[in-house]
Amino acid sequence: MKAQGTVHKYGDNVDTDVIIPARYLNTSDHQELASHCMVDIDADFVNKVKKGDIMVGGENFGCGSSREHAPIAIKASGIDCVIAKTFARIFYRNSINIGLPILECPEASEKIQAGDKVSVDFDTGVITNETRGETYKALPFPDFIKEIMAKGGLLAKISSEGKEKADHEL
Repeated sequence: MKAQGTVHKYGDNVDTDVIIPARYLNTSDHQELASHCMVDIDADFVNKVKKGDIMVGGENFGCGSSREHAPIAIKASGIDCVIAKTFARIFYRNSINIGLPILECPEASEKIQAGDKVSVDFDTGVITNETRGETYKALPFPDFIKEIMAKGGLLAKISSEGKEKADHEL
């Protein structure tokens, strides 16, 4: 599994209320959530982001409330991967659950700049900054997380396993 795109970069302690402000949580429509993603710290984000782009943050990315709307809004906006120094635990888990790939890599977080072209190999954990000719190493996903990502999230994985089991029993 790989990702490649242009970087949108943010700082430390980007909380879930900044990712998707509470005033926009009156919907469960993913595209509607995406249309308000990052609006309070980057009003032009939704106009700049393209499918396949990559978001880079600093320390404690996704802190705040446990709302899964935050990773949903990021994924639905077109972001294929979030790289940060560290993630808040609940954001990390929610991201995996909805199939949003995230990688912790302090070196990449520090050196990658907004607008850089970056590629990520999730099997090896290698992050390549094509703009600067640099590579950084994150821990690759364990196999069980790769399976969740490949299916598009935890619920999709569980659903497909149930279907496979039912098909096998026929």
